[in-house]
Amino acid sequence: PHTTHIPPISSAMPTIHILPHPELCPQGATIQAPAGTSICEALLDNHIQIEHACDMSCACTTCHVVVRKGLESLNEPEETEEDLLDRAWGLEPQSRLGCQAFLAQQDITVDIPRYTINHARENH
Repeated sequence: PHTTHIPPISSAMPTIHILPHPELCPQGATIQAPAGTSICEALLDNHIQIEHACDMSCACTTCHVVVRKGLESLNEPEETEEDLLDRAWGLEPQSRLGCQAFLAQQDITVDIPRYTINHARENH
């Protein structure tokens, strides 16, 4: 019998290099995730417990990351994300919300800020 090979939606597995973070990954980490995965999901799938207070619904800034390399490969931020980022602690030009930034074919390097708005408020 003849079987048709159906290629996967995306076979690309870009690498995410995570810079060291004192609590979440003290040594830093290198993980892979399928293209189309959000940065937030990729980190959580790899046991890096990035905060996501709103359950990844783009309603808070706790999954704020700074994309040090590969920013241009990610999807463009929507207006809602940009409005929220204005309130993020430690905002930088390469800041994205991890739940709204989706991997493309390119490797990226991310920095998880030391504090989130939640931490800053709780005075940690």
